[in-house]
Amino acid sequence: MFRKVSALFIVLLLAAALAACGPATPAPTAAPTQAPPTATAVPPSPTPVPPTPTPEPITLTDGLGNTITLEKPAERIVALAPSITESLFALGAGKQVVARDDASTYPEEAKALPSVGSLWGGLPLEAILAQQPDLVIVAAITSPEQVKQMQDAGLTVFWQANPKDFDGLYQNLRDLARLTGHEEDAEPLIAQLQERVQAVEDALADVEEAPLVFYELDATDPANPWTPGPGSFVSYVIAQAKGRNAGDALDSAWAQISTEALVEQNPDIILLADAPYGITPESVAQRAGWESIKAVQDGKVYPFDPNLLSVPGPRLVDGLETLAVMLHPDTFCASDMTRHLEQDLVGAVCQP
Repeated sequence: MFRKVSALFIVLLLAAALAACGPATPAPTAAPTQAPPTATAVPPSPTPVPPTPTPEPITLTDGLGNTITLEKPAERIVALAPSITESLFALGAGKQVVARDDASTYPEEAKALPSVGSLWGGLPLEAILAQQPDLVIVAAITSPEQVKQMQDAGLTVFWQANPKDFDGLYQNLRDLARLTGHEEDAEPLIAQLQERVQAVEDALADVEEAPLVFYELDATDPANPWTPGPGSFVSYVIAQAKGRNAGDALDSAWAQISTEALVEQNPDIILLADAPYGITPESVAQRAGWESIKAVQDGKVYPFDPNLLSVPGPRLVDGLETLAVMLHPDTFCASDMTRHLEQDLVGAVCQP
């Protein structure tokens, strides 16, 4: 029995050994994993940028009939008249002004600009050229011969005529705005000026009295002072303020009037545009023969800021308002119109 079991056990051991020595069953091989191909990113198509439009050249004909062309708005301007300087600053183009003349002192910021000198002693051509301007803007104080001199030196010059009325002022502002690229600033400014002029006209619509006004420019010869005559802007504004200009009896826009002729006209109001030069109501009263003039007898001789009517810029409207108050105090002294005016000018006629 024991031998049978042992034999069986041996047989089993031999079988196991043979199994172990046989070829091994290969383990299943995992199928290779292949990553999907990475998609190549396609950059977005660039948004087409429209080409920058080339600005249209600026072409204007000035008051002398000269046509100038600028490829772009002027960036370096020499302003050779107080009216030009004042208007450029009012339009927002003050930063484009690189130099001025001696007489251009308004607004206050203009005083910080270098001056090329005075035009009274001749054209300061070298000083102008030193500023390397791309545009020189001048007014009637500059002669056509001086304009030609600057043009011959290679400068681009725009000559602007003095306005004859408020519409002319508005057009001058539009021309300067176009030369400097400030068209959008011009229209609100002009609209405001038009509104103020209209307010004066409306307030005077029912006023029938038109006082006779003598506007004195220069009394170096007190017996024959200078005054604006017919066709002058001063005469126009006096009429707009419902007054009559004594100088309209003369033959030219700027003329002298004799004491005898003035006494004969007998003005109701005398305005002293030469007050900055020391002329006072008291000195006027001491002139021979002037004591018989109604304005002197009634104490209606007033200092007047000449810049308000002699500098043909935006402050011309201030001049109209101030004249209206002086000529018709009963209409304006109690109104809001006097608040922004020069109080030294209107105070004498608006005393409570």
